[in-house]
Amino acid sequence: MQEPTFFILTALAEQPLHGYGVIRAVTELSGGRITLRAGTLYAALDRLTEEGLLVVDREEAVDGRLRRYYRLTDDGGTALSAEVDRMRANAAMAAARLRNIRLAFGPTS
Repeated sequence: MQEPTFFILTALAEQPLHGYGVIRAVTELSGGRITLRAGTLYAALDRLTEEGLLVVDREEAVDGRLRRYYRLTDDGGTALSAEVDRMRANAAMAAARLRNIRLAFGPTS
């Protein structure tokens, strides 16, 4: 799973959000490392909706513009959970290797 996709799904894990809300949440969750542009976000939202990971929760008109809210589906939650498990396993493996290096060679600073 690409990092922007991970953060989009994570942003929608707690509650439905509209596009700008997703952009703000992703920036916040990533500590400012990822700043999605509107075109990139909406292409991703369309793709994730087609894949069944998101659905449109509702639409509302605000200042004459349609605001669409997206929410995570059960499949989206499962995919996010699987990615979290994969990332944990990778981090544990890397941490174990780093411990082995430190044991073999001592601190390297």
